[in-house]
Amino acid sequence: MTGTLAPTLPHSNTRHGSPVPLRLLDWIWHIRGTVDLPAGQTSDETFARLQPLLRQPGTSQQRGGDDLRFHKKDPASQDAMAVFENGLLQVEQGPAGPVLRYHLISRALLLCFLAPLLFLGFAQLTIAVGEWQKPAAEAAAKAKADKKKDAKKDQVMPMNPIDKALGAPAPDKDGKKPDRKGDKYSPTSAYVFASLFALLYAIGRILEARLVKMRLRKRLWDEV
Repeated sequence: MTGTLAPTLPHSNTRHGSPVPLRLLDWIWHIRGTVDLPAGQTSDETFARLQPLLRQPGTSQQRGGDDLRFHKKDPASQDAMAVFENGLLQVEQGPAGPVLRYHLISRALLLCFLAPLLFLGFAQLTIAVGEWQKPAAEAAAKAKADKKKDAKKDQVMPMNPIDKALGAPAPDKDGKKPDRKGDKYSPTSAYVFASLFALLYAIGRILEARLVKMRLRKRLWDEV
């Protein structure tokens, strides 16, 4: 699908003295790289070979000279580049010959990077709530224990004569498992989810960078 202007990608350098602090962080969800092109391959040939990757449902593209921009909206799951919402492909002349320079943006990578921070925030909030309610919980637990202790003082629990004759131990006065209500304010679950998403992001960031370069190279060098 062609004819729709894709959103302009953010500039990757500083122009007219304006600071670009975003460049220090955009590596989180931006993937950049280059692929060497066969000698003598033109921009038309390059972009024609990439069409099987770009001509997908929900993908719009715009060609301008040696540049091609694309934008994806609700891409199909079968789309090999569905993880990238926007991209800029440029054919340039490098020191050793023509190269394809690509700059791709993935919102999925950004969300995956932010997820651990969100769960770490939940963990800190859980700890804070637990500390805030700790005095009241301890006072309630102490009052409950004192009440049970007073009730047991007045309660006589004789042993069965047969059990006593056989030497069976006396019944446990408590007879209940320890109260584990304090665990409801444990941040362990939040830490586990934060670790899982951090691992998922690290694997995804490295894997997607390698996969996209491999896919582009296969198309450009007819290695399909």
